Amino acid sequence: MSFPPNPAGPEQPENPASYAAAGVDVVAGERAVDLMRASVARATRPEVVDGFGGFAGLFDLSIAKDYQQPLLATSTDGVGTKVAIARALDQHNTIGRDLVAMIVDDIVVSGAEPLFLTDYIACGQVDPDRIAAIVSGIADGCAEAGVALIGGETAEHPGLMAPDEYDIAGASTGIVEADQRLGPHWVRPGDVLVGLQSSGLHSNGYSLARAVLYRDDQAALAEFVPELGRTVGEELLEPTRIYTRLCLALARSWIGVHAMSHITGGGLAANISRVLPVGLTAVIDRTAWEPAPIFRLIADRGGVARNEMETAFNMSIGMVVIADPAALSGIFEQSAAARVGAAVIGQVRDTMPNDVADSPAKGGTGGLAMLVGDHPGG
Repeated sequence: MSFPPNPAGPEQPENPASYAAAGVDVVAGERAVDLMRASVARATRPEVVDGFGGFAGLFDLSIAKDYQQPLLATSTDGVGTKVAIARALDQHNTIGRDLVAMIVDDIVVSGAEPLFLTDYIACGQVDPDRIAAIVSGIADGCAEAGVALIGGETAEHPGLMAPDEYDIAGASTGIVEADQRLGPHWVRPGDVLVGLQSSGLHSNGYSLARAVLYRDDQAALAEFVPELGRTVGEELLEPTRIYTRLCLALARSWIGVHAMSHITGGGLAANISRVLPVGLTAVIDRTAWEPAPIFRLIADRGGVARNEMETAFNMSIGMVVIADPAALSGIFEQSAAARVGAAVIGQVRDTMPNDVADSPAKGGTGGLAMLVGDHPGG
């Protein structure tokens, strides 16, 4: 096939348009890729094929041959408006850990092992050092979770985003044996709920947290708060805890672990409800733990009602394990080894006539979850 010659075009202007003049710096993009190579090399697995830089990431799935009925699990997420705190503090090397945590800890609740992750960064203007810092955080999170950072994309959107604006998202895929999949089908009356301590706000509720503590006031982030033991900005930028290796260890030990719930948007009640079968209720006892000072600070300064706090935030419980009581010693032992605080925070029972969910199940289906009592300290 041949193409006809181009017709004669108009005279070229003195200052012809270019991609760079339109706001896209291809050279800066290539520089960013060069800077992130060492970080990506840390976040790999033996199954990765051809390494970094191809059009698509390749992963050798022959590991599935050892499974009788392999199921693939997939999840995608971002970090929401926590990015605004990273931008305000000009500290970009931890936000990537948040991204990894939000994605892979959604996968692991099914008992699946996350295998690889891809990321997407959209920005107003490519700053190679800033992009490299973001990817460094993503790589750190992947290495901690045992996940390969297999590919990604950085897109420059001049005119749609300010030069210093950016947002990040990602997706991951995992694998689990069908008969070892965790979930509502295993949960029984009498099961206990074990709450695993969060590192702070994680990556949810930041629109509310910013409205109360930040208000686009740079000085507010520099305020040292004795109860926190650090500045507001340092507290708000604390990375989301990655529970993946601990949760995999619990799932694989098969010690009566029935289900897990990653406590993200919607809070404890909504996220626990979605891993309960219809007809069962989880009664969550607030007296079993005391939320970290950041939650009281937001509630007090913003006059935020308890039900609003419990919907927006994790209230110091980032992951919940639902298990047979006989599994408790093993859960506490492995949590202690991982240096993650754990406490029994409730129990599963048959739904009673007067049971009312504190929040509808996220996604719309599941059992009921209700919170009772008051946290220590009020």
